[in-house]
Amino acid sequence: MLSYCTSLRWVSPTLPRLLAVLVLASVLAPAKAGSVVPAPAESLAGEGSFRLLPSTRIVVPPGDVGARAAARSLAVLLASSTGLKLQVRSAEPGSPAAAIFFKRQAGLPPEGYRLEVSDRAITIAATTGAGLLYAAATLWQLVPLDADQRVAAIKVRDQPAYQWRGLMLDSARHFQQPEFVKRLIDAMALLKLNVLHWHLTDDQGWRLQIRRYPKLTSIGAFRVPAGRAAHADIDPSTHAPRRYGGYYSQATVRAIVAYAAQRHVLIVPEIDMPGHASAAIAAYPELGTVPVGAVPADWGIYDHVFNLSEATCEFLKHVLGEVIELFPGPYVHIGGDEVQTREWALSPQAQARAASLGLNDVAELRRYLIDRMARFLTAHRRRLVGWDEIIGPGLDRDALVMSWHGPDVALAAIGRGNDTVLSPWPTLYFDFLQSDAEDEPPGRVKTVTLQDVYGLDPRAPGLTPRDADHLWGVQANIWTEHMRTEERVWHATFPRAAALAELGWTAAALRDYPDFVARLEALLPRLRRLGVPYADSAFAVRLRRGADAGVAPGRVELYTESGNGEIHYTLDGTLPTAASPQYRDAIEIGAHAQLRADSFAAGEPLATPRRYVLDAAIAQRRSSRELELCSVGLPLALEIDSAAAGERPLVRLDIMNPCWIWRAVDLSTPHTLEAAVGPVPFNYQIGADADKIRVGDAHTASGELQVRLDGCDGEPLVSLPLAEAAPVGVSMLRAPLPVTRGVHDLCLRFARPGLDPMWAIDWVAIGE
Repeated sequence: MLSYCTSLRWVSPTLPRLLAVLVLASVLAPAKAGSVVPAPAESLAGEGSFRLLPSTRIVVPPGDVGARAAARSLAVLLASSTGLKLQVRSAEPGSPAAAIFFKRQAGLPPEGYRLEVSDRAITIAATTGAGLLYAAATLWQLVPLDADQRVAAIKVRDQPAYQWRGLMLDSARHFQQPEFVKRLIDAMALLKLNVLHWHLTDDQGWRLQIRRYPKLTSIGAFRVPAGRAAHADIDPSTHAPRRYGGYYSQATVRAIVAYAAQRHVLIVPEIDMPGHASAAIAAYPELGTVPVGAVPADWGIYDHVFNLSEATCEFLKHVLGEVIELFPGPYVHIGGDEVQTREWALSPQAQARAASLGLNDVAELRRYLIDRMARFLTAHRRRLVGWDEIIGPGLDRDALVMSWHGPDVALAAIGRGNDTVLSPWPTLYFDFLQSDAEDEPPGRVKTVTLQDVYGLDPRAPGLTPRDADHLWGVQANIWTEHMRTEERVWHATFPRAAALAELGWTAAALRDYPDFVARLEALLPRLRRLGVPYADSAFAVRLRRGADAGVAPGRVELYTESGNGEIHYTLDGTLPTAASPQYRDAIEIGAHAQLRADSFAAGEPLATPRRYVLDAAIAQRRSSRELELCSVGLPLALEIDSAAAGERPLVRLDIMNPCWIWRAVDLSTPHTLEAAVGPVPFNYQIGADADKIRVGDAHTASGELQVRLDGCDGEPLVSLPLAEAAPVGVSMLRAPLPVTRGVHDLCLRFARPGLDPMWAIDWVAIGE
């Protein structure tokens, strides 16, 4: 594992070598290799094909452990996706039988490989075990899924454009089971992603067992979730609110690290310091400057920081000492981001500590800690990794910078001589939603689509050939504040991880989004057969209706975000198939119509069928996601505070201003307003921005939903008291609307006595 990880530094070609590869690729690659994601560097189609049969053998050199592991991976993939079960055998080179041959070949780039399919045999060659595994992943994508597994003749020479192709998994905010982590590693290896950055500690949880400090997990790994429902969920064994959490034992971590190494995925652990430290301080109060109490459940940036006394610095060194024993790779991530210095500034002990160290200001304590931890890690043959806030005077050039603030900051790090990985917000932050569709899970409302991810150019403007070797690659971050289930992590990650993989593996000159989408369409059925969940947002059929969408009354338009695939639909309630009517133009909708639609490629469904009910009642009803937000201060898609078990209604709101606009409502005849509303915990650490939120304007003790005409100022047309709503879950509020001539916009805003809870609209409707 250590020797493989050490070689990671030398994978990336220099710019002249990369240009030579691109020129060669332009000659040898008239088309991409089949439907492979990520696209190979060079490919040349041949004549004929090789047919895989149950009698076909996979042949590896005797005693070659890496080749056997890659061969077994191929066998498992083929059995899972095609049902074809091939045996792995050892044999000397030169066997005359038709087979799939794995062999070592000197001179190929690290992680690179050569794949050749002829009508006589399939040959896979690589210098390293990683190259053999990646060749197996490519071959798996070339094998048809139908009953006749004939692999078209082709020659592929391949290698990555960048050496760091990573995903960051946030297990601190929400805990994932060890089996989930292993499945994620499996899926990463299929796409030739090779780094799992594991975010193991933060304010809301400490997930790694440290034997010297058991309270880090007995206390720091558990919290009571925010909201009235969670605090009312009493654990009968403790007679206190039930705690949520979990942690990874050292035995579990060792097993996961070994599992990843077999799949050539390097795990980089992150122990956040000196900020994002609330969970550790809750476990050991002497580490902080002020008491924390229980592990907190708010999202955002806390003021809590380690106090950086000598005892605290020794604590951090002891923690990193155990981390080094668990993770044999060369990198340890220490965070270093979003450090608030307010507590240090107010602490006489912190001021005295800074003075004793000869620092000009308590803010320099962060620099002191980073330098000290860098020296400790260097002494143990490890490299420090940190978010780009670590850039500053005196930063060791051996430190690896993870840049999330954009290309200018990345260039600054590279200009200092620091190796840098691009992880820019928001494009590679997978907690942003993939579409504005109603069935998206909770997350940041701003969308980062599949195309947005694919369109990122890792090469920052102004990057010189001399500095290009310091640009190590790309990484997407799966922050999990709003992903309380593993299903939501899958949804956020795939297929955007496939776009990320192509950014990291495929040279820029060979990347093409329409071509990528076409290849992705062929990959998705394979992922389904392997049980890899993914978001179908880019391929799901969506609907436009109404004059505000440019659609004539009584007609609807269907579309997909990607624009690919054939859309087929039904109007009789049955599930659509590839044989159902194909959508070509706007559809006339009769009374009480029920439309179901899906997109297809080569007869295979690309998404889950979507169902739309299009009767008159629906026309007079809008969900919070169909309404327009009055402002976009901090827009989020969140869950209404409900019982822990079961689904929770999802709502969209701006937490700085819970207010919505319903455009063009006909109020010419008497109507009743119905609103389904529910509370949402205000569990956000947003500093002084919280003072900007309008509260204290309620006319009753509980607050009310106020409805105004054609704007959000002036006297309300009607107020619906929240005293009639339940403290958890969804409640129905009703009130008659005065008759008002014509069509008007409605402004719906909650007036409330305080910040917590917020209130949100689930849906609102106009009835007779």
